[in-house]
Amino acid sequence: MNLFRIFGIQLAVHASFVLLLAYTAWEGWQDGGWAGIAISIALTIVFFICVVLHELGHSLTAMRYGVRVPRILLMPIGGMAEFDRIPRQPSAEFIITINGPLVNFAIVLILWAVVGRPAGLPFHPHIEESLKGYTQLVLYWNALMGCFNLLPVFPMDGGRILRAILATRLTYLQATFWAARIGQVLAIALAGTSLYFWPKSMLPILFTFIYFAGGAEYKSVLRREQHEAYCAEMAKHVTTPVKSSDYDEPPSPPPLITHGPN
Repeated sequence: MNLFRIFGIQLAVHASFVLLLAYTAWEGWQDGGWAGIAISIALTIVFFICVVLHELGHSLTAMRYGVRVPRILLMPIGGMAEFDRIPRQPSAEFIITINGPLVNFAIVLILWAVVGRPAGLPFHPHIEESLKGYTQLVLYWNALMGCFNLLPVFPMDGGRILRAILATRLTYLQATFWAARIGQVLAIALAGTSLYFWPKSMLPILFTFIYFAGGAEYKSVLRREQHEAYCAEMAKHVTTPVKSSDYDEPPSPPPLITHGPN
């Protein structure tokens, strides 16, 4: 469902987002009736506003490199910005990628200056049931979001940073292959760990999704490489008639690249 445009980018929510709001409302009702519902939904909306800001950190930077960003899609597992391409320059990909977590860390610093940090950081934060406490909870969420996204699990931000580093030594396709394979191994390990320690969380689902997303993006990059190689080969023969049977049909253009989930 489309919501509105921001900086020319369509903001949309997946249909399953309704299930997240319903679950959030149910948990709020268990904790505090109607007031609990209002607080739970409000905090969920604030959290996803931070997700949107994170994605805008990626998207607005990418647009400065000439990348088209048609949409940011919000899902229960996070947000994804859709790019028409990823710049092949390692420095450009690094800057585009790092600006997402940097937005979260900027929010942390701003809220820290306003309300202070919650006691018990980083592992056992004490959150009061007050406006100050809820604001500190948002601070804590942004710290987690920023750090979590730096895990080297492709295509999460940390995995893209890993690819950018590998691409300084390898070809772009090779860098994508190794970033995806390393990410898939880590995704399996993290899915198993989260299933054991936090079975009721969405982390196992998230890491399972990331496992398949990494492989899908590698295949997308491979198709683009094949398409570009075909076009380069055809360009060599533009002045020479060729039989239609001499070449296969060109690969179909690959779909948009999703930068996420985050």
